Amino acid sequence: MDIPGWVWAATIALYAVLFVIDLLVVGRRPHIPSTAECVRWLSLYVGIAIAFGLAMWWWAGREYSVQFFAGWVTEYSLSVDNLFVFLLIMARFYVPRPLQQSVLMYGIFIALVLRAIFIVLGAAVIARYSWVFYIFGAFLIFTAIKLATEGETDDDEYQENALVRWVSRIVPTTPDFHGTSLRTIIDGKKLWTPMLLVLLSLGTTDLIFALDSIPAIFGLTQEAYIVFAANVFALLGLRQLYFLLGDLLNRLVYLSIGLAVVLGFIGVKLVLEALHTNSLPFLNGGQPIGVPVPSIGFSLAFIVIVLTVTTVASLIASRRQDAGSEAG
Repeated sequence: MDIPGWVWAATIALYAVLFVIDLLVVGRRPHIPSTAECVRWLSLYVGIAIAFGLAMWWWAGREYSVQFFAGWVTEYSLSVDNLFVFLLIMARFYVPRPLQQSVLMYGIFIALVLRAIFIVLGAAVIARYSWVFYIFGAFLIFTAIKLATEGETDDDEYQENALVRWVSRIVPTTPDFHGTSLRTIIDGKKLWTPMLLVLLSLGTTDLIFALDSIPAIFGLTQEAYIVFAANVFALLGLRQLYFLLGDLLNRLVYLSIGLAVVLGFIGVKLVLEALHTNSLPFLNGGQPIGVPVPSIGFSLAFIVIVLTVTTVASLIASRRQDAGSEAG
C-alpha cells in the first residue's frame, strides 16, 4: 500500500484538528460532561471513523478497508480495557471529577505519542525481519492466557509502579490539586502538584498497554498507515467513553475473557502468518510452510462476534447479580 506524503499529512492534520477542538472544549471550561454531551461527541468520532473506513474502501479497496475496521474494533476494545486502570488511577490520586477530563486528554495525548513510536519501530522491524511475527504471536498468546486466568486485577486500588514511587519520594508536591497546573508557588516556593504523578502514572500505563495493542493490530494488518489510523480513531472519544460508561465498566465482568479470546486468536494468526512466510533456517529448511491463515474478513467477523457475546453475557450476569442482591 503506497501512501503519498500528502495523504499522511492530510490525515495527521485531521487528527490534530479533532484533538485541538476537543482540547479547547475541555480547557475552556473544565466540567463533568453530561450524558447527552458524551453521546454527541462519541457519535461524531465513531461516525468519522466509519466514514474513514468506507472512504478507504472506495479509495484503496475492500481488503484494506476491512483491515482498518478489524484494527479499529480491536484497538477500541483494548482502549475500553484501559479505562479500568484509568478509573483506579483517578481514585488513587483523588483527582477531582471536574479535572478528570483534562487529565484524560493529557493521557490520551501521551498514549498517541507512545503508540506512534511503537508503530514506526514495529513497521521497521517487520519489514526487515518477518520472523518477528513468531515473537509477537507468542507474546499475545501468553498475554491472552494470563488475562483469561488472572483477569484484570484483584485489587480495588491502583498500585504505583517503581518509577512513580521514586518520583513521589524525591519530588516535593503539594497535597492538593491546583487546577490543571503541574507547578504552583506556595510561600514563595515552586512546588509540583499531584498532577505530575497522575500524568506519570497514565504515561507508564499507556506504555504497558501499547506493548499489547501494537502487536495485536500488526496481526491484522502490516500497513503502518492503517495501524496508525486505527489507533488514533480508537483514542478519539475515549474521554467521552470514560464518563459515559462510568459504573457500567464494572458490569463488564467477562471483558477480560473476551479480550483474551481476541488476543489469543490474533496471536495464533500471527504464528500462522510467520509459518506461511517462514525464513528461519531451522524450520523446514528456511522454506515457507503451507498452513491456512484466517482471512481478514473472517478475523473481523470473529472479533465482532466475540466482543458482542462478551458484552451481552456480562450485562446479563450483572443484572442477575443485582436481582439476587435485591432479593437477598
